[in-house]
Amino acid sequence: MHRVTRELHFCYGHRLLNYEGKCRHLHGHNAVAAITLESAALDRLGMVRDFSEIKRVMQTWIDEVLDHKMILHRDDPILPAFKQLAEPYFLMDVNPTAENIAKLIFDYARDHGFPVVEVSLWETPSSFAAFRA
Repeated sequence: MHRVTRELHFCYGHRLLNYEGKCRHLHGHNAVAAITLESAALDRLGMVRDFSEIKRVMQTWIDEVLDHKMILHRDDPILPAFKQLAEPYFLMDVNPTAENIAKLIFDYARDHGFPVVEVSLWETPSSFAAFRA
């Protein structure tokens, strides 16, 4: 089995609803998403998938949808203020934890034809969450 991993960097803010720790407050992260693809066979060039193709598809989506956005739960009571101030945000049906954001990225990669097996999302240099097929 062959594996490749492409790291993509972006910034986002979030907070967790119904959480008692510091992350209940609005705060931000400099994230690294590590997207791992796997295949038993290589393409005609000897690749699982070209790193530049992964970057083009995934980084474009991340830049448009998640980068420099507040990622909020759909029921977050601060949402009206963000709308009124025309602040950028992205809504999730679940708490915007690192685990759920990793799954969001995984699902997008899978839905766009990548043989993704895992996405790790580093919130800090020492803390990450992963979602695996």
